[in-house]
Amino acid sequence: MTPLIAVLFAILQGATELFPVSSLGHVVIVPALLHWPIDQASPSFLPFVVLLHVGTATALLLYFWREWWAMLAGLLGRGAPGEVDAQRGLLLRLVVATLPAVVIGFALKKPIQHLFASPEIAAAFLIANGAVLVIGERLRRRRAGNGFGIGQMTLRDAVIIGLFQCLAFLPGLSRSGSAIVGGLTRGLDHEAAARFAFLMATPVIAGAAVVEVPHLLHHAAAARGMFGTAVLAAIVAGVVAYLSTAFLMRYFRNHDRWALGPFAAYCALFGTLSLILIPFGA
Repeated sequence: MTPLIAVLFAILQGATELFPVSSLGHVVIVPALLHWPIDQASPSFLPFVVLLHVGTATALLLYFWREWWAMLAGLLGRGAPGEVDAQRGLLLRLVVATLPAVVIGFALKKPIQHLFASPEIAAAFLIANGAVLVIGERLRRRRAGNGFGIGQMTLRDAVIIGLFQCLAFLPGLSRSGSAIVGGLTRGLDHEAAARFAFLMATPVIAGAAVVEVPHLLHHAAAARGMFGTAVLAAIVAGVVAYLSTAFLMRYFRNHDRWALGPFAAYCALFGTLSLILIPFGA
């Protein structure tokens, strides 16, 4: 992998990890369409991807540092009683929402692993992702009221959002998009659903990187030659992820009506074009 391709791959991963358009689907489809010289079976590829995830998780941690700091203070009992209870409640809801991904992820990793190498399957699921986003918006419109914030969530809400997030184990279905849709179906407004989805993403992405650490160490010697390139790519992915988060939080704050519509249209169009072009090697 050349430094240029590594940086382009990092930009792709850093942006699509947070946008509700599926990073996994894009990192399978785009290299196939553009014929990027990426050998995903190479011993150095996994360490490269792990570092990209570290960069993305770091960006999320930096963007939401105030929320994480407040939750830590609440966990330690620092602050007014009402604030401590609120922060402990938020932390508990995040833990509960993350558990389904941990359990289901371990159960499904091997049975669906073969799907991750197929651009055609990823493109088909990308079209399905667009449908999920549209359904989420329609279900949200049927609920009374304008939506509520994270502080009004119940543990039941957290579990259901966590289950929605597990849709992303299929390549082409977006983790953030699925989680946001889950939040919308429970009555959250777009900004609150996005904020909770992005807070959930930090431990999920970081946890995925930690799980692969043994493999990273096993292939450390093979990856040593491209370590500098991988670090550069991780920094690029982190910067892009930070900017993407900032943009999306403002976007969802200012567009609380059919906010997922443009992303749904993009997924349907890009997925369809990919299915047409991939067989021809375009």
